[in-house]
Amino acid sequence: MASTMSLSALSIDLMLPAFDEMRADFGLAADSTDTAAIITLFFLGMAAAQLVYGPLADRFGRKPVLYGGLAVFVMGAIGSALAGSLASVLAFRFLWGLGAAGPRVISLSIVRDVYEGDQMARVMSFIAAVFIFVPVVAPSAGAVLLGIASWRFLFWLCAILAGAVGLWLLRLPETLDAATRLERLQLRSLLRTARIVVTNRQAVGYTLALTFVFGAFVSYLASSELVWDEVYGRGDQFPLIFGALALAIGVAILINGLIVDRIGARRIVHGSLFAYVATAGVALILAIVGDGSPNFWLFVVLLGVALMFHGLLIPNSNSIAMSPLGDVAGTASSLIGAFSILGGAVLGAVIDRAFNGTVTPMITGFFLASLLALITILITERGRMFGDT
Repeated sequence: MASTMSLSALSIDLMLPAFDEMRADFGLAADSTDTAAIITLFFLGMAAAQLVYGPLADRFGRKPVLYGGLAVFVMGAIGSALAGSLASVLAFRFLWGLGAAGPRVISLSIVRDVYEGDQMARVMSFIAAVFIFVPVVAPSAGAVLLGIASWRFLFWLCAILAGAVGLWLLRLPETLDAATRLERLQLRSLLRTARIVVTNRQAVGYTLALTFVFGAFVSYLASSELVWDEVYGRGDQFPLIFGALALAIGVAILINGLIVDRIGARRIVHGSLFAYVATAGVALILAIVGDGSPNFWLFVVLLGVALMFHGLLIPNSNSIAMSPLGDVAGTASSLIGAFSILGGAVLGAVIDRAFNGTVTPMITGFFLASLLALITILITERGRMFGDT
C-alpha cells in the first residue's frame, strides 16, 4: 500500500527537474510558466476522480477498481511520454491524474478493511514514512536520469513502476467483506451526504482553510523549479533544494504524529496559522525590499518554515473537517478531498501565472492563502481560538 500510494507523489516530483528540457523541446521561453500546468492538470484529474473510486470500490470490490485506476494511470503516463506537443502532454496528464486518484483512495480503504486500532496506526505510520521519502529523493533521481535519457523516459518509468506495483498486488486478496458490499450505486445517497457536509459549519470552514493552504502548496510545486533557476541561478541545485524542503515537510508530519494527542489538532492548526501568516509576511517584506530576490539562504529558511506549517495544517485541517461526519465518513472524505484538491489546483494555477522573474508572486500567494485560511478559521470558530472543541 505504501508503494501504491507513493505512485501519485512520484508522478509529480520525479519530473520537476525536466521542466527546463520540456520548455526547450516545445519551443517555449526559458521562463515560461506553461509547464506548471503539468502539475495543475494532474491535480485537477485527481480531484475529478475522487468521488468516483470510493463508491465503485464499495460496489465492485477493492481490487478490480484499484486495477482500473492503475490501467488509467499507465495510459496517461504512456500518452504523456509519446505526446508531440505540450497540449497533448497536458491532456494525458489530466488522464494520468484520473488514474492516480484510484491507488490513492483505494489504498486507504484497503488499510481500513484489514487493520484497526494500534495495528492500523502502525501501518499508516509506515505508509507515511515511505510517502515522505519519495519527494525527498525523486527530484534528485529525475535529475540523474535526465543526464542519460530524455524527459520522456521519466514518464515511461512511471508507467513501468505502476505496472510493477500492479504485478505485486496480485498477491493481495480482496479485502472488502461481501456482506458490506453495496448492492447498487445511488446518486441520491451521494447528494444526501453532500448536503450533510455543506451544512456543517466546521466541515465547511476547515475545508475552505485546507483549500487555501493547499493552493499555496500547489503553486510551490509548480513554480519552484523556475524560482531557483530564473531568480537565483541555481537550477543545477534544484533537486537538492527541493529535497531538503520536502524533508522539512516530512519532519513536520512526524512531529505532528508525536504531539497531536497531547496538544490537540485544533490548537496545532490555530497556532500554525498565526505563525504561518507571520512567517509568510516577513518573507514577503524581504521580497519587496530585495526587489523580488531576497538573500537566498534567508529566503530558503523562511520558505522551509512555511512549508513545515503545511505539514501541520493539511492533515490536521482534514481531520477536523471530518470529525463531525463520522456517519458518512467515506463519502464525506471523497467530497472534502475533491473540493480541496480542485480548489487548490485552481488557486495554484492563478499564482503560477503571476510569475514575473521574482519570488514576489509566489510568496504573496503564500501570505494571502495563509491569511485567508486564518480569517476563515476565525469566522468558523466565532473568534474562539485554541479550544479543544
